[in-house]
Amino acid sequence: MQRIVPHAGWVKLNLPELWAYRELLFFLAWRDVKVRYKQTLLGASWAVLVPLLTMVVFNVLFGLLMGQNNKPTPAGVPYAISTFAALVPWQLFASAMGGSGNSVVANRNMITKVYFPRLIAPLAPILSSLVDFVIAFGVLVLLIIVYVATDRYEFVFSWRLLVVPFFVFLAILTALSLSLWLSAANALFRDVKYIIPFVTQMLMYVSPVIYSADSIITDSTPRWFAIAYSLNPMVGVLEGFRWALLGGGMISVPLVATSTVGVLLLLFGGAMYFRRMERRFADLA
Repeated sequence: MQRIVPHAGWVKLNLPELWAYRELLFFLAWRDVKVRYKQTLLGASWAVLVPLLTMVVFNVLFGLLMGQNNKPTPAGVPYAISTFAALVPWQLFASAMGGSGNSVVANRNMITKVYFPRLIAPLAPILSSLVDFVIAFGVLVLLIIVYVATDRYEFVFSWRLLVVPFFVFLAILTALSLSLWLSAANALFRDVKYIIPFVTQMLMYVSPVIYSADSIITDSTPRWFAIAYSLNPMVGVLEGFRWALLGGGMISVPLVATSTVGVLLLLFGGAMYFRRMERRFADLA
């Protein structure tokens, strides 16, 4: 009989073991999808309604406050498309972080009874959030088609579409990097679950979701503010996704690079912290 003992010190991630349990990962992800929409009236339509209604509200709000021609959107891109294009990856990030941040506590019955790589717990909700993303992305494509068909937007195919998956992957890494910290901390301090919605809401307002980064970072903006703003990893994700899919100006390479480096540092630190604390999950979860 194999004896499983906790590791000491800062331990490696042991990714081969994670791959060996991939079937459990996919099972938990599919379970999350079914539980999310079980006994709901509209089912998977919520994956579209949330970003769509948010876009409509801010489209009307900014239209009344700033005028139809002064909305904070990239040049040549209608505000409705620009905002919805940012809300789609944002919803992926927010949903993934919300589920992953509570994953260790939510799976405490499994954690206290059987062994499996604990990293599976925060990874499964992220995979399930991809289902919602695919649905919402399909609606985004339909919205673009409608605007093009009505001559309100000129969509241009270019090589930039090839980097759309990169920014989707970066959104996933951002959600995972924060979730590793939050899920491990949530096992120790249960009030972390109340912090997660607050952090998500605050991040939305300091990220270019309902406005473009160009509308607040101009030539007259202090350099220190631009650098501090780009340290938010979702800034690079959202601006990059919007630029790759819709065009509308030039992407700021330093901004995306800074955000990417920030994500990688958060991910490395979160993974090490999660692995260090997982030996205590069975006692604390």
